Amino acid sequence: MDHLRLAEGEYRFACIVWDHEPLPSGKLVELSQRELGWKKSTTYTVLKKLVEKGVLLNENAMVTAAIPKEDILREESRAVVDRTFEGSLPSFLAHFMGGRTISDDEADELKAIIDRYREGDHHA
Repeated sequence: MDHLRLAEGEYRFACIVWDHEPLPSGKLVELSQRELGWKKSTTYTVLKKLVEKGVLLNENAMVTAAIPKEDILREESRAVVDRTFEGSLPSFLAHFMGGRTISDDEADELKAIIDRYREGDHHA
């Protein structure tokens, strides 16, 4: 799934599927209208595009995700760091913090995440 990027509208549409799957296509049209203000034709156009990209599945008028939301978030996050901060995670974090303070619990949680990745346990 390397470098799979979704446009903003595609991502918001996929979130509807992730939040409600499995989802009959008719219900997806209804949710897209309510949550995104889309017409039926727009919904089916974007659905077709995301099926072609391999993000969603549409089988027997039932829509499900082919790729978990977490995988898309990981790719999007990497793309931001690569594009904007030349791949530097410390630079990204420094800019992201922007003078903001964090609690001791947040600092401990961040340290634990860093330690897990330093130790090679990427699944914890």
